[in-house]
Amino acid sequence: MVKIIFSDMDGTLLTSANELPEGFDEAMSDLKRRGVIFAPASGRQYFSLLKSFDKYRDEFLFLGENGTLVMYKGAEIFSAPIGFEMAHEVLAASEIFGDDILRVWCGKKDAYLRREQEIPTFRAELEKYYTHNGTVDSWSDVDDVPLKISFFDPTGRSKEKIFDRLAKFHDILQVVLSSDYWVDVMSPDINKGVAVRNIQRTMNFKPEECAAFGDYLNDTEMLKAVGYGFAMSNAHPDIKRLAKFETVSNDQAGVLVGIRRLIAYGLI
Repeated sequence: MVKIIFSDMDGTLLTSANELPEGFDEAMSDLKRRGVIFAPASGRQYFSLLKSFDKYRDEFLFLGENGTLVMYKGAEIFSAPIGFEMAHEVLAASEIFGDDILRVWCGKKDAYLRREQEIPTFRAELEKYYTHNGTVDSWSDVDDVPLKISFFDPTGRSKEKIFDRLAKFHDILQVVLSSDYWVDVMSPDINKGVAVRNIQRTMNFKPEECAAFGDYLNDTEMLKAVGYGFAMSNAHPDIKRLAKFETVSNDQAGVLVGIRRLIAYGLI
């Protein structure tokens, strides 16, 4: 029987209008009644997830920052910082990108951007994923454990403009394409799948007692770590190939449809 359900946010749980699907609260009430934990698993900041699910802050397990921080009922279950020295090295290397690429220091307490990059385009995008944020004059002013360094390309060409140009770090860090717009640089030993396996060990869940929903490449390891991995119909082709199951798109409430399938088959 499934005891916990992990779900990516953007392109998976949320609609294209960045909204929760109709019927979400009813589905969560049903899961709670059945003793199943729901776990948003996202590249988004923990505080951003809390804002999205404020009424569920004491019920949901939150897997934030692509697995680098896991929180449950206000307590830290697991974290995987990148380290101050490496964070500064990555940011120094990113200077070749120029000012048209947003750089974000993602810490446990806050997310930070440099003051000269506080422009409307970057600020609007930052607020979507990092609702708890601040500005600094220099990266040396940041006194917060770096969970990851994130980069945003407003043109949607993050692979060639960011990912490929961070090639020197590919063998020593996790450089992850989170979308066509965002790239995350994290500890070499972390991803959503590693976080899920840590949760399984800590909370005594077997893989076959876990389900997950995802749509993009940063969901790969998470889907592999569970017994019931669902790809959205709008998912990246590689995600569709590896997932054991497929559900309808995020705009058709695919996560809720998948949950209803698990209930119908007596797996919840």
